[in-house]
Amino acid sequence: MKRKTKRAIKQTMIIIVVLCSALIILSILSFEKNKHPYQIERSLISDQVLAYEPLVDKYARLYHVTEYEDVMLAMMMQESGGRGNDPMQSSESYCGHVGCIEDPELSIKQGVYYFSKTIEAADGDIELAIQSYNFGRGFIDYVKGKSGNYTQEAAIDFSQKMYESAPDKSIYSCLREEAKKYNACYGDIYYVRDVMEYKEELSEHKR
Repeated sequence: MKRKTKRAIKQTMIIIVVLCSALIILSILSFEKNKHPYQIERSLISDQVLAYEPLVDKYARLYHVTEYEDVMLAMMMQESGGRGNDPMQSSESYCGHVGCIEDPELSIKQGVYYFSKTIEAADGDIELAIQSYNFGRGFIDYVKGKSGNYTQEAAIDFSQKMYESAPDKSIYSCLREEAKKYNACYGDIYYVRDVMEYKEELSEHKR
């Protein structure tokens, strides 16, 4: 009887020790998460993009679009992940062709400037402005001639028409399988969706 009692006590002690250890580990993990929530939760945003926040802020102030800083950082994440000499992929809006910008600060200055013009032309329609950064400002005229507001269908239609009318289709490539089925290989028809996901990631963890 005594042996059974001792065994029961021993098993109980082991269970208590295991539970206490588990609670201690969970407490440590919770403390670390609360201590550095911004860094942990922003894992979808690259360090390269985060490093450019001061420059984005600088030019957002210059062009009066500070309320859209997270949007522009999200666009940079979608464009390049912050890598390369043209992180905002703004060469085409600057000189008319890819690859003419080789200075990250110039890329950001031009990217922010161009976005400021798209948001102005889009009358504050943020989704229309974002997609126009990818498609070009002709998309704004196209949408205003149709429904007047951005829709996913409008993005697909515009991409289809631009691709079909392109004199040289070889310069475009359907990077997304979803775009291939629509024959919408001009630009990125899901650019808004992905940028807004990155934007939410940035915004939530600044609160």
